Amino acid sequence: MTLDEVLTSLFPAGHSIARDGGLLTGSAQLGGTRVDVIGVAERLPFGIDEALALASQVLATIERGGATPILVLVDSDSQRMSKRDELLGLNEGLSHLAKCLMHAELAGHRTIGLLYGHTAAGAFIATALATRTLLALPGAEPEVMDLPSMSRVTKLPIDVLEAMARSTPVFAPGLDNLVKMGAVDAVLDPARALDAQVGEWLARPVDRGDTRAARGRPVAADVARRVEALARAAR
Repeated sequence: MTLDEVLTSLFPAGHSIARDGGLLTGSAQLGGTRVDVIGVAERLPFGIDEALALASQVLATIERGGATPILVLVDSDSQRMSKRDELLGLNEGLSHLAKCLMHAELAGHRTIGLLYGHTAAGAFIATALATRTLLALPGAEPEVMDLPSMSRVTKLPIDVLEAMARSTPVFAPGLDNLVKMGAVDAVLDPARALDAQVGEWLARPVDRGDTRAARGRPVAADVARRVEALARAAR
């Protein structure tokens, strides 16, 4: 779905969402509830300026009080790989945005991410992955790290990583694998109105528990126990 189609399906009664150089900010009514909207569009490379701009919107929502939900729409590139962004503290800017979203959730503002396009790496982590509930549309292309990048970091051949990806979703990018790991809570049906589907998630009680261990992480618990045992033995 295009951004216009997503917005029309989410907010059939209209909205006041502004687009500025690939950034989305504004508000709308979703099923009778006001939601504040931030986001990234047009596969925008996500830099320090964008991170701070969206973080300021989140802080403004918190400052107004109440329990206004925050909807984060995402179609981005990865973080912007420029010398300027790095020198200005891109890592801190991305972390600041993620912490603002988490703070908003703890302050009573439901945070819901909606992946409708591409996203990767730091841009993904600081926006969609920082929300309490993450939804996606079919065809979304999220990846924390692609296999060539994993190969460079781990020094493992790509064919070895591809073999691992077939049995362990943590090694494979893509929407299906993020669903298996529990990072994406649900894939929405584009044939149905998005306002009703997102509204259903907004209406659900907040579950503070982490149930992802029962999904796509078959060896994580054993690894965690071994790491804990090694740490205790080293004391």
